Amino acid sequence: MRVSITIPCRNEEKYIVRCLQSIVDSNYPKELLEVFVCDGMSDDKTVDLITGFTLKYPFIKMIENKRRTTQYALNLGIMASDSDVRIILGAHAEIYPDYINECIKAFEIDPQIGCVGGLLENVMEDRISSVISIAMASSFGVGNAHFRTGKKDGYVDTVAFGAYKKEVFETAGYFDEDLVRNQDDEFNFRILKFGFKIYLSHAIRSRYFVRASFPKLYKQYNQYGYWKVYVNRKHKTVTTVRQLIPAFFVLFVVLGMLMSFFHIYLAAAYLLIFTLYWVMAFREAFSATRELSIVFNIVYSFLILHWSYGTGYLKGIFDFFILNRKTISEENMKLSR
Repeated sequence: MRVSITIPCRNEEKYIVRCLQSIVDSNYPKELLEVFVCDGMSDDKTVDLITGFTLKYPFIKMIENKRRTTQYALNLGIMASDSDVRIILGAHAEIYPDYINECIKAFEIDPQIGCVGGLLENVMEDRISSVISIAMASSFGVGNAHFRTGKKDGYVDTVAFGAYKKEVFETAGYFDEDLVRNQDDEFNFRILKFGFKIYLSHAIRSRYFVRASFPKLYKQYNQYGYWKVYVNRKHKTVTTVRQLIPAFFVLFVVLGMLMSFFHIYLAAAYLLIFTLYWVMAFREAFSATRELSIVFNIVYSFLILHWSYGTGYLKGIFDFFILNRKTISEENMKLSR
């Protein structure tokens, strides 16, 4: 099968060489492979490094993404290809040599499978990244996101760095360009509605270099929560139950604290449930390590994941449902009527 890989990137001079070299080193026939690196107007050495690969390997091509952000890059690369299978990949990622072959094998399990993916093996570059990686690989931290927790091999609701059959795009369209985050989640939800299946295989392996900090983690998950509400409004449904839990957590913390002032029993119930949260968080952290300083940082990461996603989700409800905020494309459609 002919395969293409789309890689959105911007200012990735530290990672893009490892990413592209892992594709070059893959054991899939290069005459059946195309790689589209969609650069978002990088102002570091990224373009020079990509050019070095395009000159040496004809199957690697660079596309200029003048609109810079991920959602546009994804569609530019996918639309540039006529391949049978189209893979999206992050510039921070490396694939194992058998990655593409294992994607093809997974499609053979069931003709209804439209998307396949595998496990992300996080490569931690510093102590904080290591802590955050542990939290994001925990069911307590991210729920049943199986591509992170690695607890399920089979049918799932989403995967990271999916490989898609050509007919998926012909049927469901392309990535939603209104979405700053959650483009793949929204697209995967959409293809499920069209009757395709998504399969996660442990044999499909990639490594992801985690460059993280607590402020970046907060911003990332706050945006995840915020744009998930836009997806819900667009599809007129809650796409997954797990997305609601952080919002309920934030409401519980704030409203429970206020209600505690009205009755001693309410205060006791609030403290009991809040204490249970911390017990579960520390228990999960201690299951990963016995080093006390790391334990506290893992628990802090849990709190950031839940609070940032929850507050982002609630802000999304306020903006997209109460204020009825429009995205750029919605405003353009309104003006064109």
